[in-house]
Amino acid sequence: MKFITFDVATPAGKIRRLGALWNSGGEEMAVDLAHAGSARLQAGGGEPRYREYADFRIPQDICEFAAGGGPSLEAAKNALAYLEAQGPGSEGPEGEKLAYSLSEVSLLAPVPRPVAFRDCLTFEGHKQAGARRRNTTVDPLWYEMPSSYKGNRLTIIGPGEDLKWPHYTEKLDYELEIAIFIGKRGKDIPEAEGLDHIFGFTVMNDFSARDIQMKEMSLWLGPHKGKDFGTAIGPCVVTRDEFDHTDAMMTARVNGEEWSRGNAGDMHFSWGRVLEHLSMEEELLPGELIGSGTVGTGCGADLDKWIQPGDVLDLEIEGIGVLSNRIVKES
Repeated sequence: MKFITFDVATPAGKIRRLGALWNSGGEEMAVDLAHAGSARLQAGGGEPRYREYADFRIPQDICEFAAGGGPSLEAAKNALAYLEAQGPGSEGPEGEKLAYSLSEVSLLAPVPRPVAFRDCLTFEGHKQAGARRRNTTVDPLWYEMPSSYKGNRLTIIGPGEDLKWPHYTEKLDYELEIAIFIGKRGKDIPEAEGLDHIFGFTVMNDFSARDIQMKEMSLWLGPHKGKDFGTAIGPCVVTRDEFDHTDAMMTARVNGEEWSRGNAGDMHFSWGRVLEHLSMEEELLPGELIGSGTVGTGCGADLDKWIQPGDVLDLEIEGIGVLSNRIVKES
């Protein structure tokens, strides 16, 4: 399934809902999962508290939903199957709309407020490009363990949202990445069991103020202000069972022109190895977001090409979708 978070206008104002993308007769639609689940239970007649049960199994926060594990995922799948059987015009127990055209809703970051956010550096091509810029070679230590930093979980933006150019940088950069969303808690996770802890995958743009980032990291700390102003994810989270993370094309286009191309399967470290390292003596929780780091050629720094105010960035991963954001700069 492809999980989304969206806002929809109602007579009482905008409300936020957890949903799924659904292709109905060639049109992609946003499904209100809890309302569809409630309608299914009412129609079945076996659950008198159908609304409360649906809201419990399909909460509106995707982090809480992931914490619900298999029962919540099964409830969401059953809700979508019910809607597929009834058709897009079907309604909930009190006349609620169950499916919306994408023009009727505002897609948000599928994980608006992750429990925690980390980003790694798992692609050798990107690491090699950085070494070449410094006229050196990759430190052998890099091949021994997947490195990462902890980012700002409070500045996540979604598809279609503008990214404000930080006033303190002259070199803003994009970073084409794939990210995982944790669905099962774990500590000291063996590499072989790592995939069991992944709920799904999404597209990530780890925006970077390169000049500030380099200054910060030269002081042996950071990155901080070079990264924490904004990170984009979306348009959805695709569940692990419906996505091949070992072979998915990744592309970045700036104003329609392709700048970057790579493959999710080019990671030097497996996701199992990443989670094994991150979970050493530390518990990972449902709702955590973890980025892969930049795919080779996946940023302006690797290419010595730089984005400008007004540019529109389209980052796409085959099997997930397109994450589009525009860069704006205050005069």
